[in-house]
Amino acid sequence: MKRRILLVDDDVAILLTLKAVLEISGFEVETAASAREAKMRLKSNEYHMVITDLRMENDTAGQEVAAAARRAPNRPAVAILTAYPPADEEWVTASSDKLLVKPMNTQDLLRQLEALLVAHEDKKRGENDKKLEALSVSASEKKPRKLAESRAR
Repeated sequence: MKRRILLVDDDVAILLTLKAVLEISGFEVETAASAREAKMRLKSNEYHMVITDLRMENDTAGQEVAAAARRAPNRPAVAILTAYPPADEEWVTASSDKLLVKPMNTQDLLRQLEALLVAHEDKKRGENDKKLEALSVSASEKKPRKLAESRAR
């Protein structure tokens, strides 16, 4: 199964170039040329990763896309792509996992994306394991109480 990426950038040349690079590397890529279009796509499709330009129709457009991706049910990995990197705390608050600075060597980009996807899947798996463990503990605590209550009657 190919991993699906939503690529968002208002610069059509960058959008098409990155799309071609990612598809050649085995990804299934959908594109959006604005934050508005990206948010619509996130509502109707699932992606493994969202890569968004930071500044598009306004200075917070990329942050809006990242926040919408974080609200998506499958919680894709999120990378912000920019030629003008903000201070570290600014992109972290944008709900992204990774900051990618353009221009970037193709091999470096692919290596970083692979590492991000693996780390993100591991994180999601760990969160799911914790939820299952909490449910298991909760269920096991309830059973003895009910058994003890029925014995007391």
